[in-house]
Amino acid sequence: MWSQVLLYTLPSLIVFLTAYLMMRAYLEKENKQMRLQLLLENNRKILPIRLQAYERLVLLMERIAPESLVPRVFKKDMTPAQFHYALISTIRQEYEHNLSQQIYVSNQAWQAVKVAKENIVKLINTVASDPVAKQDVQKMSRIIIETYASVEQTPTDAAIEILKNEVQQFFG
Repeated sequence: MWSQVLLYTLPSLIVFLTAYLMMRAYLEKENKQMRLQLLLENNRKILPIRLQAYERLVLLMERIAPESLVPRVFKKDMTPAQFHYALISTIRQEYEHNLSQQIYVSNQAWQAVKVAKENIVKLINTVASDPVAKQDVQKMSRIIIETYASVEQTPTDAAIEILKNEVQQFFG
């Protein structure tokens, strides 16, 4: 009697176990494929946004670099104090306008952008406190540009290099 029960149930169990394992493997494969599709779709939508963030941060670096910032802000009728304030204010506005871009870039890239901004502000503050620079706006602007250009690798160039390297990683 037990042998007959086993004779009928054992093949049924084997068929059930085989069907279960095949279904489980199939469902896992489908799940992985759906995740991959979702990941590819997200990348297709997010990549342009991320590239735009990198572009905007490179543009920020170019705009706050003293060689482009000083001529843009400079006005002959400004006092050195007004010029100093205008430079710092312009840098802060540019930076604040691009704060949201940090969501789309790596922490290393964002830190490089922050360090570049802080170094430029520090340079401008240092030059603005120099008695020679306080005499004339033209002297102040010249000293800022010359001091910044005398560095082997400027902070903005370093940040731009990091941003470019990260973008290159997107394209292999």
